[in-house]
Parts: sequence; structure tokens; C-alpha cells
Amino acid sequence: MPLAPLVAGLPLLAIGFLGLTERLPRNRFGGVRTPATLRSDEAFRVGNKVAGLPTLVAGLVGVLGAAVGFTLSGTGAVLTVSAIALVGLVAITLGGGVLGHRAAAAVPEPKPELPAGCAGCQCGGCGVLTRGA
Repeated sequence: MPLAPLVAGLPLLAIGFLGLTERLPRNRFGGVRTPATLRSDEAFRVGNKVAGLPTLVAGLVGVLGAAVGFTLSGTGAVLTVSAIALVGLVAITLGGGVLGHRAAAAVPEPKPELPAGCAGCQCGGCGVLTRGA
């Protein structure tokens, strides 16, 4: 049973470290992935930077809980320590995710990109040219 907090804790250590150091790329598998964080690269970066420290701590709880579980003798003690480590790991990870989501939601919406060749002058010429073609 001490293997469960270890297996859960090691990826969280990596994801937390990468998020905290702003090196976690926007992806489909790791980090805080909510509608707020996935709307732009900047929102993903901010959300995962904020969630990075709690995620790192959650990973440490899992790894330390597994280490303590491996050193104990007696099935009851091992199961208790492993269960406490797993519950703590999940709770801290969820809290970090909520903080990351809130931080990403506070990032302003990205501005839409202008069409190629348009300086954004609002002259209306782009619409006239495309309708006449």
C-alpha cells in the first residue's frame, strides 16, 4: 500500500516544479486544466505557477508518506500512514487547482489577432475588398 502515495506523489512533484518555474507547457495531461487556464498560454502559465507550490507540496506529502510507510512494520500502521498520505495529497492538490483556476480566471482575455495586412484602423476597407472579390 505505501506504493500508492509514491506513484501519485512523483508525478505531482514534477508537475509542481515545472509549474512553479513556469516551464510547464500547455498540454492535455498535466497541470491545472480548466476552461480558464486553457483559454490562452498566458492563463495556463499563470494558473500553473500559482498551483505549482501546492502541487509540489502534495507530491512531497505522497513521497514522504510512502517513505514512512516502507519503514513501518505492521499492516495496520502502514495502511494508516498510506491512507493519510493519500488523503492529504488529494486535498492539497485540489486546493492548488482551485487557486490556479482563480488566478487564470483573473488573466484578461487575449486580444483577437488582426488579419494579415490590416493595421486595425477600423476603416472598413477590408470588408469592402472581400465582398467585391
